[in-house]
Amino acid sequence: MRFLAVPQLTLRRLNAVFSAGSVRRFGRMRLVQFCHKVAEGIVRVGVEQDEGQGIVDLKAFDPSMPSTMREFLELGPKGMDCAKRALSSGQNVLPRSDIRLLSPVTNPEKVVCVGMNYKDHCLEQNAPIPKEPIIFSKFPCSITGPNDDIILPDESQEVDWEVELAFVIGRKGKHIKEEEALSYIAGFTVANDVSARDWQMKRNGKQWLLGKTFDTFCPLGPALVTTDSLKDVHKLGIRCFVNGATVQESNTNQMIFQTEKVVAWVSQFVTLYPGDVFLTGTPPGVGVFRNPPVFLKVAL
Repeated sequence: MRFLAVPQLTLRRLNAVFSAGSVRRFGRMRLVQFCHKVAEGIVRVGVEQDEGQGIVDLKAFDPSMPSTMREFLELGPKGMDCAKRALSSGQNVLPRSDIRLLSPVTNPEKVVCVGMNYKDHCLEQNAPIPKEPIIFSKFPCSITGPNDDIILPDESQEVDWEVELAFVIGRKGKHIKEEEALSYIAGFTVANDVSARDWQMKRNGKQWLLGKTFDTFCPLGPALVTTDSLKDVHKLGIRCFVNGATVQESNTNQMIFQTEKVVAWVSQFVTLYPGDVFLTGTPPGVGVFRNPPVFLKVAL
């Protein structure tokens, strides 16, 4: 994610990273959405041969495959089986230099977020540990690709970073049991819940929505790592770098409400559909709680 500079530091890039210590090396899949650089308007679903290597074009491998991740997930096991066969075939591979990665999911029905969901993040602001999940949302139009620019709005002077573990729903469900919740998750990815703190904390009646949902305020990706590729999603290192400097570093074991609880909780209220995106909260290190506060600025 390329973006913005922090005052008094010549920082130009914002990156969100999870360690791979809990990723299974065999049988894993990293699904992506991309477009060809020579055909920007044509979206495709692909699977990585390995992290940073070539991309297998699923539609080239099997013309019956859909062109978007949301439609692909709606196929259920049929789509996943095709992706595994395509990966094993070694055919229809595109070099990275020929494609542009998009967010793993575009135009989901919902982007569901959990606030105050890391113990250490609550401690940094002297806030009590929540007794139940704090749920808010971002509009889907806030989603942008992992290497796309964040647009710094003229309406805010206090834009901040929040690295988050995200997951994407793989099948329809309502009133999902906690012990069955993982089977409804297609995979996990990286997000940044970019936040305009002035609008979140001072304006709009202190409701969070407007401060969280400016265009491009939800960088997502690069890949959707399938759920069966992960040993334990709650033992992942989570870090955010602004132009190479570490600004957040923690572990997903600090989550107050783990992914299964979040799925079960939210599905009490709304039906979940394939492609729905969940952001699971951020660890400490955000700019607003630094002394003095630090916010992102336009890169020069």
